[in-house]
Amino acid sequence: MDLQTELGYMRINGWCLLEGIIPADEVEAVRESVEAAVAAHQSTTAPDGIGHVPGLIRFEQSFAPYLAHPRLLGLVEALLGEHVRVSFTTAQINFPGNDRGGWHADWPFNQETAGHVPAPYPDVVMHVTTLWLLSPFNEENGGTYIVPGSHRANNNPSGDNGIDPTQPFPTEMQVTGPAGSVLVFDSRLWHAIAPNRTQRPRTTIAVRYAPWWLNLDVLRPGTVERARLVDETGKRENLQPPLSPQVYETLPAAVKPLFRHAVER
Repeated sequence: MDLQTELGYMRINGWCLLEGIIPADEVEAVRESVEAAVAAHQSTTAPDGIGHVPGLIRFEQSFAPYLAHPRLLGLVEALLGEHVRVSFTTAQINFPGNDRGGWHADWPFNQETAGHVPAPYPDVVMHVTTLWLLSPFNEENGGTYIVPGSHRANNNPSGDNGIDPTQPFPTEMQVTGPAGSVLVFDSRLWHAIAPNRTQRPRTTIAVRYAPWWLNLDVLRPGTVERARLVDETGKRENLQPPLSPQVYETLPAAVKPLFRHAVER
């Protein structure tokens, strides 16, 4: 697909799959590095059967060279404008036997988090989620469930919109594709964790891109916004700790602009 075709898929369906972003002869090494990072830094709050490491790039940079891939960044900038930033890097592994998750949209549209855009939210692309397929995605190993076109709704099942988030949806589908691909979707798109019915983990990284104008401070410890919205209220919110200057300096030159905002001061 060329850029205009990809944009058409994004506008109508809310998602598209870009194959070959990580070369086939390199993706296994990246997967092994990410799995090792999850084993060393697994979040204590992750659901059963799910490997989860927020702020992955603090510990593991094998995927960093691909974050500014021209084809991917071209699509993201066409959606969000120039001067985009990476807001999240999170390792996510579906281990064998994990449960199906609930329907939701990603931050800032998840209505259960402290720093959300209240529903009914406007029909504007504010955030783009990418899932990096480090394992092949198929229906058996937990290819992510999505509801095509749901990004055009002004609420999602995390916001009590009348849809039971625990139940299958009539138009749901599972994303499938080869390792090395990147699933790109509007962060408003309804999606859910799928069960892994195989004997091997299904490994991915969630990398989200934000426009320069979107306030990310509620995600970072020590900020006024996080104190006001999270610490003082007891509400739940994602956490993306800052990068150390030492890690930042190891990033490729083309990737550094995506993280300048996230360096520890």
